[in-house]
Amino acid sequence: MRNAPAIDAATLSTLLNELRLPAIKVLWPDFAERADKEGWPAARFLSVIAEHELAERDRRRIERHLAEARLPPGKTLDSFDFDAVPMVSKAQVMAIAAGDSWLAKGANILLFGPPGGGKSHLAAAIGLALIENGWRVLFMRTTELVQKLQVARRELQLESAIAKLDKFDLLILDDLAYVTKDQAETSVLFELISARYERRSIMITANQPFGEWNRVFPDPAMTLAAVDRLVHHATIFEMNVESYRRRSAIEAKRQRGRPASFATMRNAAEIDAARQSEPNEALAALPGLNCSLRMGYCLI
Repeated sequence: MRNAPAIDAATLSTLLNELRLPAIKVLWPDFAERADKEGWPAARFLSVIAEHELAERDRRRIERHLAEARLPPGKTLDSFDFDAVPMVSKAQVMAIAAGDSWLAKGANILLFGPPGGGKSHLAAAIGLALIENGWRVLFMRTTELVQKLQVARRELQLESAIAKLDKFDLLILDDLAYVTKDQAETSVLFELISARYERRSIMITANQPFGEWNRVFPDPAMTLAAVDRLVHHATIFEMNVESYRRRSAIEAKRQRGRPASFATMRNAAEIDAARQSEPNEALAALPGLNCSLRMGYCLI
């Protein structure tokens, strides 16, 4: 009879393996000992170990989904500088990050703005938050995904390749404007957009507004059809701000100051005037990229 507890424990371990309950297998001895000492009812004991099993499953699921999402590292909502992009509402972004009200409807999110304005950071940060809330996300540069779909088309597997992307609640296409204006490339991109229309969500970052998408799609009719599908159920952010990288470079230069040789060539008044003009000159050098939306679609 002295071996009975050991036998019971071994049997329970085997049963938990069969039931695929690894967390309970690890935790039950400690919780059983605590339950015996504190006189827990059986229902409480079962509830506690079941909660830990579910929590462990959630952790493993998030870990798997993060690995498959291919998100750029370090891009979180906490590290996103909302003050630098005042036209983006933090409250709206936090609501979007929950995902419930729009992913189930296959709605889209479109982010426009010049390079360095934080579009990719915000897209990745929203993707990370959605994964933590139980959704599946894939982040890819648009050119890379288009190339993969082109290979699938050559192998007569395009329909299957697009169908496999259905497992992702959200597909983030970064830098759409860098797709070359080539019939083969843009046709597979259009087929992807059409296949996900009103079923699965897409998030797109782009440097160019809709009015310049004829640089991506060679056929005006295809451009109009793609835009129509994307904006039908969409939230649009226009992030027309100064490049974060340029701002950082200017700030770093300001903090470093000029080398000693600069002071030997100019007097103090000239140095002050030059330093004060540097940020304005850098701002003036920004490309005049027009991020206003055209074709009659309004910001949401």
